[in-house]
Amino acid sequence: MTETRKWGLAATILAPADEIKRFAAYHLEAGAHRLYLYLDAENPEAFASLKGHPKIRVTTCDDAYWQKLCGKLPKKHQVRQTHNATHAYHRADDVDWLIHMDVDEFLVADRDVGEVLTDLPADQRIARIRPMEALSGDATAFKAFIPNGPNRAQIVSELYPTYGNYIKGGFLSHLAGKVFVRTGMAGIRVQIHNVFQKDAIINGPEQNPDIDLAHLHAKSWPEWQAAYRYRIENGSYRSELAPNRPRDRGGLSMHELFAMIETEGGEPGLRAFFDEVCADTPNLRAALNAHGLLRHADLDLDAKMLRQFPR
Repeated sequence: MTETRKWGLAATILAPADEIKRFAAYHLEAGAHRLYLYLDAENPEAFASLKGHPKIRVTTCDDAYWQKLCGKLPKKHQVRQTHNATHAYHRADDVDWLIHMDVDEFLVADRDVGEVLTDLPADQRIARIRPMEALSGDATAFKAFIPNGPNRAQIVSELYPTYGNYIKGGFLSHLAGKVFVRTGMAGIRVQIHNVFQKDAIINGPEQNPDIDLAHLHAKSWPEWQAAYRYRIENGSYRSELAPNRPRDRGGLSMHELFAMIETEGGEPGLRAFFDEVCADTPNLRAALNAHGLLRHADLDLDAKMLRQFPR
């Protein structure tokens, strides 16, 4: 009988202590053998709880850490994520697979994640896990990933009649998902959505159908508002990211789309966008369900946190 493969994850996190503990607890109960958690700022409460768990390796990324790792503190958090994920990969000697994730992402599978990874062909070096994005207001309902193809744009336009032409795949955040990579290979650099070996991207199947990445990108209107300005300036809506389609076909980047909405409609315009694209409404649920794109998953985060980190 084949031994079930062990897996772990790496994450660079800037979040309240309880949010970090929910993320860690969920993946411990999902079967993770090791969590490599890098705190992007000092968080004594989170550090103390995480440090006490035998399956967690926690690091506070202070100036001394960055000086030792790469000579100085990288300004962009995306660069810090890449450095830390790569650092975790090269110390992950007790797991067979490692994935880099964010604190608002959760692996969801109908069977043990390790069993899914064990069943992959021996020569497969990566496994891409595509996202499903939570509907705002209910962390148990998700819109599914729509594979690229001739019908994607039409489906998105039907789901979101006002803004569908501007949002790729109907998602506010990434479609690329995150990538499991086999450990033990030389010359590996783990980036946010891809893995490189000696500067060449490692290709593999475009989607693992047995695992989803539940992404809680916009849990509520207040929380989305609170993160909005940072995302516009430094995060997933920043100006340097590409448009959803070629510009000569009317494509806009998320940064440009939100600038247009704010200019024309201010905060009420942003709220109208949010209500159409993100909010958990009966109409959106029915539309998603009609296209086979409504997913359900009860992450049960608070209960898992209390089991793994008793107060």
